[in-house]
Parts: sequence; structure tokens; C-alpha cells
Amino acid sequence: QLQLVESGGGLVQRGGSLTLSCAASGFSSDEYSIGWFRQAPRKARMGMACISRGPGGGTPYYQDSVKGRVTISRDVSNNTIYLQMRDLQPDDTADYYCGAVNARLIFGSRCLAVHNVNYWGKGTLVTVSS
Repeated sequence: QLQLVESGGGLVQRGGSLTLSCAASGFSSDEYSIGWFRQAPRKARMGMACISRGPGGGTPYYQDSVKGRVTISRDVSNNTIYLQMRDLQPDDTADYYCGAVNARLIFGSRCLAVHNVNYWGKGTLVTVSS
């Protein structure tokens, strides 16, 4: 059974950094692309970054609004996907989710689209104080 478990959320000050982890199990790295998504209060869930399948960890894609402030990476040895976030601002306060996208059907940056996600984790909360 495919499972995604996020961790690493918490309270961080404005301008700080945080790294989130998504532990994936129940599938191999060449089956699914994995993305990081967030949902701020009263806003729709949106994709931030995703990484496609591949033996070397895959190709990363970024939403324009966060490009340059986040880095997604994948450790294929333990099937964990990381999201490094820098210069966090109060507007980054949100629930952060990882999602799995079928890499045999969805290609390239389309793994950023919420409607392409097949499986979701339960999320981890990031709060940025001002």
C-alpha cells in the first residue's frame, strides 16, 4: 500500500529556513513523481515543487512563485523526498503536503498540478512568525 508521511513542520521566524521530509513507501521511485504542495488558510491547495522519477533522483520542477526559495530533492536509497525552504515569510504559513503522481501517465511539470495527484500524505503544518 502506497503511503506518504510528512515531517519537519513547525514554528519558524521570518527569514528562517526549514526542511520538510516526505517518507514514501509501498512503491518504487520509478513509478511515481512526488510533489510538495501547500494549502494556506482559506486558500486552495497549490503545487510548489515536484520531482520526477529516475534512478538519479529525477528532474525537479518548481512553481514560479517559489522558484529560488525552495529546493526539492529525492534520496532514492530510502525513498524520501525533501523540501528545503529559505527566507520564509508569514505568507508561507500553511499545511504542507506531499503527493504522488503516476509517472507513467503524467510527465514533466504536470506533477505540480493538484488534480494529477493520486495519493496524499496527511500534511505537516508550517507556521512563520512575524
